[in-house]
Amino acid sequence: QVQLVESGGGSVQAGGSLRLSCRVSGLTFGGSDVGWYRQAPGSECLLVSASRQDTSTYYADSVKGRFTISRDGDKRTVYLQMNSLSPDDTAVYYCAADPLGIIQRLIGVRLPSCPKSGTGYWGQGTQVTVSS
Repeated sequence: QVQLVESGGGSVQAGGSLRLSCRVSGLTFGGSDVGWYRQAPGSECLLVSASRQDTSTYYADSVKGRFTISRDGDKRTVYLQMNSLSPDDTAVYYCAADPLGIIQRLIGVRLPSCPKSGTGYWGQGTQVTVSS
C-alpha cells in the first residue's frame, strides 16, 4: 500500500521559513518523481517543485530562489525548504509521488483541485499560513 505522509506545515510571519517533509512508503522511492503542489483558497492547484528520479529538480517561477527541494533515500523522504515566505505562499501543500513521469507533464498545468486522481499517489496535505 502506497502512503505519503506530509508534515511541517504551520503558521509563520512574512519573511519566515518552514520545512515540509513527505515520507513515502510502498513505492520504489528511487524510481519515482516526487512533487509538491499547492492550492490556495479559491485558486487552482499548481505544481511548485519536483524532485525527479534523475536527481534533477523543478521550481515554479513563483518560488524559484526561495524554495529548495531535496530527497533523502535512506529516509524515503522529500523535503521542501521554504524561505522568505510571503502571504502569497499561503496554501495547502500536497506532495505526490509518481513512477510514470506524470508529474513532469503537469509542469505549468493548473489543476482544478488537489489531489488529482490519476496523477500519482498523494498525501493528505499540510496547511501553510503566512501572515503579513
